[in-house]
Amino acid sequence: MDADFTEGVEIERVENDETWRRAAFPACRNGIFFAHAAVAPIPQVAVDAMLGFNAASATGELDYGEVFLKRMDRVRGSAARLFGCGTDEVALLGPTSLGLSLVANGLEWKPGDEVVAYLDDYPANVYPWKQLERHGVRVVYLRPGEPGEITPELVRGAISPRTRLVALASCHFLSGYRLDISAIGEIAREAGALFCLDAIQTAGAFPTPTEPVDFLCADSHKWMLGPSAAGVFRVSRRRQEELRPTLLGAWNVVSPNFIAADAIRFEPGARRYEPGVLNATGLLGMEASIDLLVGVGIERVAERLLDLKAHLCEGLDSLGLRVVGPRAGAAASGITSCHDPDRTGRVAELHAGLAAADISASFRHDRMGRPHLRFSPHFYNTHTEIERLLRTLRAMGT
Repeated sequence: MDADFTEGVEIERVENDETWRRAAFPACRNGIFFAHAAVAPIPQVAVDAMLGFNAASATGELDYGEVFLKRMDRVRGSAARLFGCGTDEVALLGPTSLGLSLVANGLEWKPGDEVVAYLDDYPANVYPWKQLERHGVRVVYLRPGEPGEITPELVRGAISPRTRLVALASCHFLSGYRLDISAIGEIAREAGALFCLDAIQTAGAFPTPTEPVDFLCADSHKWMLGPSAAGVFRVSRRRQEELRPTLLGAWNVVSPNFIAADAIRFEPGARRYEPGVLNATGLLGMEASIDLLVGVGIERVAERLLDLKAHLCEGLDSLGLRVVGPRAGAAASGITSCHDPDRTGRVAELHAGLAAADISASFRHDRMGRPHLRFSPHFYNTHTEIERLLRTLRAMGT
């Protein structure tokens, strides 16, 4: 298989070379996958990377000393390129909820401290903050006019002198509303508050700046096209002494000759948050997928996703389905959710009908219980696939 992603060629090749596309992205062989905001299929390069590592593991060829450390440092380098940060700021941990919990549990909290959060974020980015109430921390929930519409002005209005942390998602999992990370990071910094970002719904799909962010968490199993439980926990070097590691082991505490020391001294950089041997197989798969995406160019991936979204929204409009969230511009993302305003019960039937036609989409509800179809194609999906989706929905009587 020729998996050359030479800049300026690869996206055009997606549309024009179906044989290559199916070889590079096995999910294309048996259907259409429009659910990358859930658990994404992995590309062939990631499969090959993991198979190679497992084959070497089976024969005892691996050196789990310095060679292994260097391989993991190489993965850190790929993650650092994706997020535009230093390799010493990258811990190789998944899932996303683990990193968020490390932030919640690793900061020193005082009664009366406040966390600004959003109750209708994905639950993984709600419960770590809510449980801080037992320490006397107050969670201040944002209340946007539309689901996920978290604006800088809304955040500014929620911050008080007691705000210790702003904890938000880079993109809402249902409406697809994308956060202005730089603006909100600046607001938090001006207020003397920390900023924690759940980046799983933009990492690999849209540029996700880390300079304004103190803590960032993202598993690779969505837009990064990696396997589950392989992810990135980025801690700004300016916060590594402030965030106390709460998981300790032989990997992150200095133990000369594998002997426990009298005093706890953490490894330098973000490795201090990795307590034990890493998920090497998954991380090497993640590395291969990240390198693929960086090779394409995240800006070009983002442009492609918004192009596909425009086509999809136009078609859904013609079918009488109501799209939620922004369609274009800086707040739009690769997530497109819709509902039937007249026939609520029909949405489940449409989801089942799509599955029967080998088209993968997601079925989600908002807080009011209203069901939605959620579509989240990636850059390797095509306009032809969107047309097939729309024809299938039309045939079901939408």
